[in-house]
Amino acid sequence: MSRITYREACRQAIRAALLADPRCFVMGEDVGRYGGCYAVTKGLLEEFGPQRIRDTPLAENGIAGAGVGAALAGLRPIVEIMTCNFSLLALDQIMNNAASLSHMSGGQFAVPLVIRMATGGGRQLAAQHSHSLEGWYAHIPGLKVLVPATVEDARHMLAAALADPNPVLIFEHIVLYNAEGELDEAVSAVDIEHAKVRRSGTDISLVTYGNSLPKCLVAAEELARAGIQAEVIDLRVLRPLDSATVIASVNRTHRCLIVDEGWRSGSISAEIAARLADEALYELDAPVRRVCSAEVPVPYAAHMETAALPQVADIVAAARALLQPAG
Repeated sequence: MSRITYREACRQAIRAALLADPRCFVMGEDVGRYGGCYAVTKGLLEEFGPQRIRDTPLAENGIAGAGVGAALAGLRPIVEIMTCNFSLLALDQIMNNAASLSHMSGGQFAVPLVIRMATGGGRQLAAQHSHSLEGWYAHIPGLKVLVPATVEDARHMLAAALADPNPVLIFEHIVLYNAEGELDEAVSAVDIEHAKVRRSGTDISLVTYGNSLPKCLVAAEELARAGIQAEVIDLRVLRPLDSATVIASVNRTHRCLIVDEGWRSGSISAEIAARLADEALYELDAPVRRVCSAEVPVPYAAHMETAALPQVADIVAAARALLQPAG
């Protein structure tokens, strides 16, 4: 076991991919000489050179389009978009080309493209750099959407994504880059299909992903001190969404609280709640509840940003409310 940061896990994953496959290269804004906006690609330009670590102009649509073309031509591009807010400038290439070309060509063309992007709030970067849009992309057929929340997933999900013949989006929460965790050297791969039970429990299921995972784990510890055993489910993959793991958890606990840093309306939390209503309604002893971000552009001021995002106290309060006797 070794203790490393989430940032270093991401960097190790990229370096390993570059060493393993000469077709693989990294492309994005400031990924080379600057070392990446979040220092994830620091040192890779010096090791691999400008042919494989390519700095680009500030032109997300062009970056994504070049990535699609490179993937169609047989390369294995890793495209970095600085923040998911900026990915909206590349939405045409991501949705209308990357996600659609295999279907539109009757399977003649594959687009093995990986796009990494930072997501989420909590660093006082204001509204144009702090939103959580991964739930939007989880709406689009033809994409896989990954949200690594642990150093193990950050280290190993990239290899699985590069092996996939279809486009894969990886959302890395900005607050997690500095987080530390144990990396088990005995683990050499993870799947990109299934959710994972991060903490077992019997009284309530906390279903979450990304930076809300550590918050839910802290909340579960606080609830445990009050005699409430919360099971914590890390979704890990938003498309394809692993309903079976969530439903199996609800079958054990009979209560569900979904914690999602995205906005409540039209969110991934709404999709999960709808699937539970479809497939596990009679297992529920209480309505499904959600803790989501306030429906405002993420504020800059620290106290307002904290108030707008899901926090441990919000999760604990919502879980306690779900366990109160009716009436």
